[in-house]
Amino acid sequence: MDPSFLERFGLLMIRPGMLIVGAPAFGGTYAPALVKAGLTLTLALVVGSVVEVPALAGPGGLTVVVAREVVIGLSIAFAVRILIGAAELAGYLAGFQIGFTYATVADPQTGARNNILSSIYGLLALVVFFAVNAHHEFLRALLQSYEALPVGPGRIDPSLAGLTARMLGVVFTIGAQLAAPVILVLLVVELGLGVMSRAAPSLNLMAQGFPIRLIVGLLVLALTLRAVPVAIEAGIPRVLELGARTAAAFR
Repeated sequence: MDPSFLERFGLLMIRPGMLIVGAPAFGGTYAPALVKAGLTLTLALVVGSVVEVPALAGPGGLTVVVAREVVIGLSIAFAVRILIGAAELAGYLAGFQIGFTYATVADPQTGARNNILSSIYGLLALVVFFAVNAHHEFLRALLQSYEALPVGPGRIDPSLAGLTARMLGVVFTIGAQLAAPVILVLLVVELGLGVMSRAAPSLNLMAQGFPIRLIVGLLVLALTLRAVPVAIEAGIPRVLELGARTAAAFR
């Protein structure tokens, strides 16, 4: 068997492998290792039918190319991750205001302990991701990345720091937008409870305030939950562009 063939095919497995490992929609942390390996091999076979890998000179050049392939694949995967993370942040903020942080659950996507709303919002975002066929767009982006960024050595563009900051900013922007209705309404409720406690100190609002916040928060969630899929769908082109620009920083 030609060793150079194995070397080139191994390079073709790196970008798809990083996408499978890093993106919750394609595998993430808790998918079985055999499934992730099978998906990576399948994508590498598809990519290998249309992509040519040049011959590399020496182990030093191979190390640089491998590192570049890893960061390009992770850049595309992180675009998916920040979209799911924005929804999880919205659920965490809303749950914190309502009082759901007293009971946390293990998030199946990350293994971290989040409140129940954070897990619900993250899973809802994942469902929307597949419902609008966004996974097709990311697979196309993966294939097109080989045309824009061929396998080989490259350099790091100075714009990487700014793009990283923008990717993190998307998490907070979308998360705050989704959680804003619950936060604002419960802020008004807190102000009302504060005024009532000053006007009638004999009322035990410390004990009665929690069920009031819970009821009002759940009502607001029921009215605004429909906006979550809309916001997630609207954010997909934005994060896809940011992921592509971040990957392009490693020309």
